[in-house]
Amino acid sequence: MERDTLPQLFAVPLAERMRPRQLDDVIGQDHLLGPGQALRRAIEADRIPSMILWGPPGCGKTTLARILASTTSATFEPFSAVLGGVKQLRESIERANLRRRSEPLARTLLFVDEIHRFNKTQQDAFLPHVESGLVTLVGATTENPSFQVNGALLSRCALHVLRPLPIPSLVALLQRALTDADNGIGTLDLTISEPALERLVTMSGGDARRSLGALERVALHFRQRPMGSAPLEIEDLAAALGEASLLYDRSGEEHYNVVSAFIKSMRGSDPDGALYWLARMVEAGEDPLFVARRLVIFASEDVGNADPRAIQIALGCKDAVHFLGLPEAKFPLAQATVYLATAPKSDSAKGYFDAAEAVRKHGALPVPLHLRNAATPLMKQLDYGKGYKNPHRYAGDFVAEDYLPEAIRNERFYRPSGQGYERMIAERLEIWGARKAADDRRKK
Repeated sequence: MERDTLPQLFAVPLAERMRPRQLDDVIGQDHLLGPGQALRRAIEADRIPSMILWGPPGCGKTTLARILASTTSATFEPFSAVLGGVKQLRESIERANLRRRSEPLARTLLFVDEIHRFNKTQQDAFLPHVESGLVTLVGATTENPSFQVNGALLSRCALHVLRPLPIPSLVALLQRALTDADNGIGTLDLTISEPALERLVTMSGGDARRSLGALERVALHFRQRPMGSAPLEIEDLAAALGEASLLYDRSGEEHYNVVSAFIKSMRGSDPDGALYWLARMVEAGEDPLFVARRLVIFASEDVGNADPRAIQIALGCKDAVHFLGLPEAKFPLAQATVYLATAPKSDSAKGYFDAAEAVRKHGALPVPLHLRNAATPLMKQLDYGKGYKNPHRYAGDFVAEDYLPEAIRNERFYRPSGQGYERMIAERLEIWGARKAADDRRKK
């Protein structure tokens, strides 16, 4: 049969066709499903408790729920909290009631995908049916159940944490799909180099569903490739997917090169360069929150108090990215990038590291007595707090005082740049320094 006459091959998504049907086919979750593990023993004994499955996208939560249903005598009732509401949930419960009335020992496995989408009050609807045993609840979530799942419900469910799928396991999954003639794309006789498969998996963020989806698009593109052709390489996959994402390795050297260029463009006050490298990252599939974190760091490390608003802009960008997601998150990322690139610069925050070096060099120097808090009568007797001058009781809310231990009294860790707002800080420090110097001269 000609490969180009196989439309049925792509009638069902590859990720669905390759979904494991039995426990031994599940990858990357041996801590739950390996021989002798508690969950595996419960499944094999057909004694499945209500549970919450917590893990990242594409790690196998839905797959595991379907295997639970197929390996037990319970009826599988799938339900998505994204697509349905309490009304649909009640309909599922009613079907479970009908089964129980017609067959007293009938069991229903109610799978609720994205259970965190229900607010905690809505989640109360599960409680009586879980408690009565009418349904065995299997809830799947990508969010921390401690914050997103009703405490009463969580206490009645076993919590199983699914781990992110490791790259070798996902590469093996794609290789299985390439050679499986029944459920995969083995009839196409495509081969892909291991580095290219690793890049495909990395680009997909370790998500098995996304990885298989990307592989399917590659298979569609190369379905007429002659039998016995050389393995596809990274450049071939990038061309097939119609994007540059495979040419940007989020875990390798190019990743760090692009990030470095992004930071240095902002540091060099070049908004055009900064926007270009920002686009290189975002369009290649970089996690936008990763970029937002770099902006927050830059706002303190390279702008600092030269523009105190910079950290507010960066944190606002982080919140907006988290709230919006892509593609809308591109706007706050671009706004913050331009703001930081064009802001006055100061690296005076590095004074912390000078202070840390003094700590390592001198050890834990004792706190001067006048700076200690006299919280008890005994402490007062020991002169804790004696001689402390409260700046609010002096003109200009300033009084000449020493706040460093005697051994390092003349050290200076903060050196304002004189740029932007720090120019005002520098002037203020100069005035205070002159007043303190005059006071020191009077004491002598």
